[in-house]
Amino acid sequence: MSHQSELIFSDIESYLAEHERKELLRLLTCGSVDDGKSTLIGRLLHDSKMIYEDQLAAVKADSVKSGTTGDEIDLALLVDGLQAEREQGITIDVAYRYFSTAKRKFIIADTPGHEQYTRNMATGASTCDLAIILIDARYGILTQTRRHSYITSLLGIKHVVVAVNKMDLIDYSEDVFNEICADYQQLAQELEIDDIRYIPLSALTGSNVVNPSELTPWYQGKPLMEILETIEIGNDANFEDLRLPVQYVNRPNLDFRGFCGTLAAGVVRKGDEVVALPSGKTTKVSSIITAEGEIDKAFPPMAVTLTLEDEIDISRGDTIAHVNNRAEIGHRFDASIVWMAEAACLPGKQYYIKLATHLVTGSISSIYYRTDINTFEQHKDINELQLNEIAHCQITTNVPLAFDAYAKVKSTGAFILVDRLTNITVGAGMVTGSSGAASQRFEPVSGAERRARTGHKPALLSLTGSDAPELGRALERHLFERGCHCLLLEDVSSGDAARLADIAESGCLIVICLSSDTNGGFSGAIEIVSEQTNVEDVLKRLLEEGVFA
Repeated sequence: MSHQSELIFSDIESYLAEHERKELLRLLTCGSVDDGKSTLIGRLLHDSKMIYEDQLAAVKADSVKSGTTGDEIDLALLVDGLQAEREQGITIDVAYRYFSTAKRKFIIADTPGHEQYTRNMATGASTCDLAIILIDARYGILTQTRRHSYITSLLGIKHVVVAVNKMDLIDYSEDVFNEICADYQQLAQELEIDDIRYIPLSALTGSNVVNPSELTPWYQGKPLMEILETIEIGNDANFEDLRLPVQYVNRPNLDFRGFCGTLAAGVVRKGDEVVALPSGKTTKVSSIITAEGEIDKAFPPMAVTLTLEDEIDISRGDTIAHVNNRAEIGHRFDASIVWMAEAACLPGKQYYIKLATHLVTGSISSIYYRTDINTFEQHKDINELQLNEIAHCQITTNVPLAFDAYAKVKSTGAFILVDRLTNITVGAGMVTGSSGAASQRFEPVSGAERRARTGHKPALLSLTGSDAPELGRALERHLFERGCHCLLLEDVSSGDAARLADIAESGCLIVICLSSDTNGGFSGAIEIVSEQTNVEDVLKRLLEEGVFA
C-alpha cells in the first residue's frame, strides 16, 4: 500500500508529477474517549508502510515504557506526541499526519474524544471531506459519539465512515455489529447525514483496516483503506456559484493591476461579466493568470490572479462573483456558533469577525437558542454561551459583508470571532442565512447590551474631601485608560442625584461626582472620602461593588 513506485528510482521528476496529480482527501477520526482513534491512525500508517525505521524503533521503545499494550507495539504513540497525552493515554490536541498510497494522498486529523476538548475536535473537522466516527463495540453509541456526530453534521462533512472498533474483544459478533449500525442509523436520520458506510474492524490487530479479515466472513464490504482510496469526493465542490475572496491586489507596475485569491467556488472564464461585492460595481474578466501562466478558465481550489477590463475599486476583503449569481450583502445574518473560549460569550460585546478575507468588527446581537448536543434539545432564553456550547445566533457587523449560507459555499459562509484585546480566537461560526425581516427591526438598546459593550456596569461615585478634585481627575484618567466609559462632574449637589443615576444607567457610565455638599455624598451613590483613599483603593471598592465583571 505504500505510495512508492519504481519511478522514484528511475525518473524522480515523473514520480513527483504523478504524485502531484493525485487527489487529496482530508479526513478526521472522532468519537468517544478510548474508542481507538489514535491506534487506528497508527495502524493505517504502519500497514501502508509510511513509518521510517528509526521512528518505528522509537515507538517500540516508548511502548515498553508506557506498558499499555503488553509486548505489542502501541501504534497510538505515532500520533499522541505530547508528554501529557502519553502519560494519560488520551488525545488532547489535534494531531495531523500525512500519508499517501498509489491512488490518493491523505491528510488525517486525530481529534480528542474528551468533552473538555470539543473545540479542538471542531477545529480539526473544519477542513475535512470525510469523518471516521469510531465506536467501541463493547459500549455502542455514547454521549460523545452523538456530540461529534452533531458537529460533523453542523460542519457539513458529507461522507461518514462508522468504524465499529475493538471487534476482537467481542469475538467479532455480527449481531452486536448490526445492532450498533441500526442505532447509529437512527441518529444519522436525526442529523440528516446521508452518505454513511459501516465497517467492523480492530485497529489493534489490523482486521479490516488495510486488508480484509478472515475473522469477519459475514462482512462483504471493503476494508477501511480501500474505502478511503475510492470514495468519490470530486463532486463535493461547488462549481456553480463563483466566489473569489480577494486576498491581495497585485500592482507591480503602472500597466498591471491583478486581484489575487483562491477560488472558493464556481468556474471563472475569460470574458465573464463579474461584480465586486459589496460595492456592486460590474466589469468583465480580461485575463486569468496562475503560477504556470495565463489560462482560459479556472475552478476551485485554484489560486489565481484576475485582471479586469475596467478600473473599478476592489481591495482585500471584497468578493468577486458572477453578475447574475451574487452573494448576499448585509450587516446582519444568522449563524450557528461554536464557543471556544473559557470566558463566556455575552451578546453585544464587540469582537473581530473574520469571514473569508474580510476582517470587520461586530457582535453577537442575540442568541436565539442553545442546542444541547447530547440530546439535540433547543434551550431558549439564553443570555450567554460557555466553553464548547453551540447556539443559533444573530450576528451584527459594523459594515456590510458579502456572505453565503455555509451549506452553499463554505469559504464565504464560515467565520471566526476574535477577542479584540488578546487576539485569541473565541468562536467559530457557520452562516445559515440572512436575518429575517422581523429581526431587522431595530429594538431599543438594552442595559445588558451596553454592559456587554463597555465591560462594566453603570456606577455613581460621590467624592468628598479636600483632595477630591485631584483624586477624581486621577481616577477618571485611570478608568479611561482601562477602556471604561467614565465622566467627571464637579460641583454636584445632592438634588442632582436622581438625574445623574439615570444618566449613568442609560449610558452605562461610571459617573464621578465631586460633591458640593460638605456633610457627605448623596443617596444611591458609592461614597468615597478622598483623604482616606487612593485610586487603587477606589478600584478595589468598585470590584467589590460588582461594577467590573
